[in-house]
Amino acid sequence: MDKLLLGRYLQGDSLIHRLDPRGKLVLCFYFVLIIFLCNNWQSYLLLTGATFIFVLLSKIDLRYFIKGLLPLIWLILFTVLLQVFFTRGGPVYWQWGPFSLTQFGLVNGVFVFCRFVLIIFISTLLTLTTPPLAIADATESLLKPLKKLKVPVYEISLMLSIALRFVPTLMDETTKIMNAQRSRGVDFSAGSLKERIKAVIPLLIPLFVSALSRAEELATAMEARGYRGGEGRTKYRAQTWHLRDTIALGVFLALTLGLLFLRN
Repeated sequence: MDKLLLGRYLQGDSLIHRLDPRGKLVLCFYFVLIIFLCNNWQSYLLLTGATFIFVLLSKIDLRYFIKGLLPLIWLILFTVLLQVFFTRGGPVYWQWGPFSLTQFGLVNGVFVFCRFVLIIFISTLLTLTTPPLAIADATESLLKPLKKLKVPVYEISLMLSIALRFVPTLMDETTKIMNAQRSRGVDFSAGSLKERIKAVIPLLIPLFVSALSRAEELATAMEARGYRGGEGRTKYRAQTWHLRDTIALGVFLALTLGLLFLRN
C-alpha cells in the first residue's frame, strides 16, 4: 500500500514545482492526448527523452516514479500480452490456436508498454510536484465556465481536494492495520488466491470504520467553522500565471509539431 503515490506531494523548489497548477493540469491531460500521435520508435524516443528531462528538472529521485509504476505493473503486462498474442500482421513467428506471435504484435506490445509507462510517469510528476489543494483549486478554476450551466464546480473541487487529501492517510492506515494483523500471525502473501482474498477481508471493516469516523469528524469541523459553500469566498492561495508557464506551453506545442513530423 505504501507504493501508491496518489495524493502524495514532495516539497521542492524546482522549475516544475513552481509552474502554475492550472498549466500543469492541462499539460498533463494534453500529454495523454499527444502520446497517441506516436506510431514509430523515433516519436516514442522523442517523447521518452522529453519525459526524462521533465523528471530531471523536477529534481525528484527516479525511484519515486518507478515506485509509482510498480502497483500497476501486472495490469500493464496483462495488456501488453493481449496486444502481443492477439494482434496480427507481418511475419508470423509462432502460432497455436487463437494465439499468434507476429512482428506487428511484438511492436504494438512494446508501444503499448511505452504509453503506459510515460503516462504514469507524467501523472506521477504532476502529483509529486503539486500540492493536492493546488490541484483542487486549479480544477475549480478550469471548470469555472461550467457555472453558467449550473454545474456545482466548487462542490466538485471540494470533493476532489478531500479525496486527494485523504487517500495517503487511508493508505497509511491500511499499512498500520496490515502490520497489526501480521503481528498476530496473519500472512497476506501465503496460500492460494482465494486464501489471500480471505485474509484481506478482515482489513476492510476497521478501515471502513476509520474512514467513516474521519468523515464525521471532518463534517463536524466544517460545520463548526460555519462552512456554507463556495459562493463569495476569497482564496488564500492565489494562482498566478508567469512567463515560465507560457514557455512550458510552447515546449509542449513544439513536442506536438515534432511528433507530427515524425509520424509515418
